[in-house]
Amino acid sequence: MRKVHKAISVIVGASLTAMVWTGSAWAQAWVQIEAKSSLAQAEERARDWAGMFPDASGFRLKSGWYAIALGPFADEQTADDRRRALRQDGLIPRDSFVADGGQFTQQFWPIGASLSGAPIRPVETQPLPDTAPALGAAEVPAPPAAEPATPAQPAPETLADSRRLESALSRDQRRDIQAALDWEGSYQGAIDGLFGPGTRSSIADWQMKNGFEPTGVLSSAQQMELLDRVAASRAALGLQTVDETEAGISIELPLGLVQFARYNTPFVNYAPKNDSGVQVLLISQPGDAARLRGLYDAMQTLEIVPVSGDRTLRNNGFTIEGGNSEIQSYTQATLSKGLIKGFVLVWPAGDTKRMGRVLEAMKSSFKPIGTAALDATLGQPMSVTRAALMAGIEKRTPVFSRSGFYIDAKGSVLTAAQGLAQCGRITVDAHPADLAFNDAQMGFAVLQPSAPLAPKGFAQFSTQAPLAGAQITVAGFSYPEALPAPVLNFGTLSALKGLAGETDQARIEAKTRAGDVGGPILDGTGAVMGMLLPPAQDAGRMLPDGLHAALQAQAMAPALSQNGFPPEAASFSGPRAAEDLQQIADRMVVRVSCWK
Repeated sequence: MRKVHKAISVIVGASLTAMVWTGSAWAQAWVQIEAKSSLAQAEERARDWAGMFPDASGFRLKSGWYAIALGPFADEQTADDRRRALRQDGLIPRDSFVADGGQFTQQFWPIGASLSGAPIRPVETQPLPDTAPALGAAEVPAPPAAEPATPAQPAPETLADSRRLESALSRDQRRDIQAALDWEGSYQGAIDGLFGPGTRSSIADWQMKNGFEPTGVLSSAQQMELLDRVAASRAALGLQTVDETEAGISIELPLGLVQFARYNTPFVNYAPKNDSGVQVLLISQPGDAARLRGLYDAMQTLEIVPVSGDRTLRNNGFTIEGGNSEIQSYTQATLSKGLIKGFVLVWPAGDTKRMGRVLEAMKSSFKPIGTAALDATLGQPMSVTRAALMAGIEKRTPVFSRSGFYIDAKGSVLTAAQGLAQCGRITVDAHPADLAFNDAQMGFAVLQPSAPLAPKGFAQFSTQAPLAGAQITVAGFSYPEALPAPVLNFGTLSALKGLAGETDQARIEAKTRAGDVGGPILDGTGAVMGMLLPPAQDAGRMLPDGLHAALQAQAMAPALSQNGFPPEAASFSGPRAAEDLQQIADRMVVRVSCWK
């Protein structure tokens, strides 16, 4: 269940309340005759009305519109009598009405009228002259019409006036200004309502960006423009507080850009609205530190989380930033009291400034609520396939995955060369890696991690010539997407040359799978005697089941040494048990993945 509340703040904790510069109470009754959505339009219309009615005034409404009203009047009856008389003569619009002034905030007309700080006093109304003479009365020549008096224009607001008006602002009103400046990108300090040097500099920065003199003090018109601009921007984004009770999360969401789509545990999916390209996932599941780490790894396999960007994993939470030429995304999750909760925001690349505002609002407002996580069965009816539920958050899959093994303490990895040159990105157990050396002719390559790694163990090469008929073990990720550890496949070394007589190869008989390619072939002592090669690309030939080609370790050693990766000689002696071989494999065998 989702409860949506109107958002009334730029940043949580700062309410964009309207500012009343006069500090005086509004009168009891007015006749509101017109309202405009922009200050410029309202000032133009107020100037026209003032030529007809000297008591015309203009006020900013709490809704953000601008009202033009006549008055003030002593009470509603007096105001309504005036309204009826003017409507009868067709002098004001028919939809004019009596207002109590409760929605009026800052006065914008007459310009500078609010500078005096004097209370607004009711006007004395005079009865309108009859427009027609009494029946039978003699006609009396009308006196010559007097020239209409031009209303006096108030003096422009001075810097001293602005300073005085600013000094009367409340602490909340000052916070509103800081929050609006922050929204506009001109303020980065605390929203504390204290106007120190940082706030003054921010005001001057905003003034310069908008063509005003950088005084560091907002005039009444500048303040109104700042608040109106922020209000309009927020309205376009539709930022509203959503209480997602099923997930136990309260957060501000841009409901002008996204809309609720479905529950898909552990996610609440908000899909793009009106082709905005923006997507939000709320994360909610029970868990501990291990599940938090699992979620951290899983999130990075999704298409909506690009691989480039900063990642931070802590004991009680993580953040993931990602970006590519198409999208950018931000993910955060926290672990508290056995619950993992967070969110993902995804947006089109190039919309960073606007979406940065949304992201800050989401970060500031995010709050776990309740004591439960999203029900694991919620939103997954039997008639809907899992694939359909995952639409939009598809898992990123590699072009292929195979095996490799560490050959030194720096984390260098030896693997099969085939296909690596065409990879857009290569990972070693999810760590980014670079292709450091590629011997395509022999069929092996060396990968180096992009960031330093400290492997638990690395290969030691056999210095003894292998013997045909010896027992061997192929260690590799036979099921790279299903099992997190290498599998041992036992077999026999059948010949010390390749199928076409290659002297740097060997033939083995073992039950292996595609994921084992690039994995080490161990002799009985646990030393590496070779590396499993991929099957030959020959559509016209089919090898016997279980027969494979391997590259001998002694053939690879010279090229490795010449290119800065000298292998370490084995010091093992005597046969090892299967469980010992498994420990050796677990420490040095890795999963190598090729990505687009």
